[in-house]
Amino acid sequence: MAVTLDPAQFENLLLEPRDDGVWVVTVNRPHKRNALDPATIEELVEFFSKARFAGVKSVVLAGAGDHFCAGLDLIEHHDADRAPEDFMHVCLRWHEAFNKMEYGGVPVIAALQGAVVGGGLELASSAHVRVMDDSTYFALPEGQRGLFTGGGATIRVADLVGKARMIDMMLMGRVYHGQEAVDVGLAQYKVDNDVFGKALALAQRAAENLPLTNFAICSAISHMQNMSALDAAYAEAVVAGVVNTQAPARERLAAFADKSAARVRKTD
Repeated sequence: MAVTLDPAQFENLLLEPRDDGVWVVTVNRPHKRNALDPATIEELVEFFSKARFAGVKSVVLAGAGDHFCAGLDLIEHHDADRAPEDFMHVCLRWHEAFNKMEYGGVPVIAALQGAVVGGGLELASSAHVRVMDDSTYFALPEGQRGLFTGGGATIRVADLVGKARMIDMMLMGRVYHGQEAVDVGLAQYKVDNDVFGKALALAQRAAENLPLTNFAICSAISHMQNMSALDAAYAEAVVAGVVNTQAPARERLAAFADKSAARVRKTD
């Protein structure tokens, strides 16, 4: 199934396709520190629903300006004054967008800078790889604002940092930054500057993998984490049976066998 993605059809996301199959997706609301409103969430659903079928090999997810994402657009939320059932459906659309990211089978590399706060951390935690710089800080301030997370933090952020740390972040308004943020699992890479350049290099590296292999890595692993150990073992065997016998994989194995393929080496 082939589909097309037209960047001109998106207003809150800036889409930049590259010749190497990497797409740069930028949340483009810098006047709001890239806070997420329902319209932006719908564009995330649209893009990540179609990305794999449109031939997107990997994604760099960034925020315009000095911040990645400050979370829920609190002004829009205040002014909308929704009924409980209406806001429940808003949250479900957030889940739809972030599930499409995590389970969609296309590697998503988040380039983080400035605020990665509240729903912004939920967005970042839906990416497969996170790169931060010295300006990046992470927080879940919902507790101090009389709110509760609604976009998957109880699932993904708790999975990254552990239940106790997440509760601490929400109760106390604790902010993580610097090397400590990497140490607790909020990011996998930290750079002094040019966070976008590092994220792009990683996305380009991921795009060199076979699409079916990337699909398994960026979909099956998350599914297996939701299974019992016995079910996950069975599912892993099924996925390996499909992925490890694909024709392009045989070509790469042949290159390994004849010693023309690069070997794994220790890096600094």
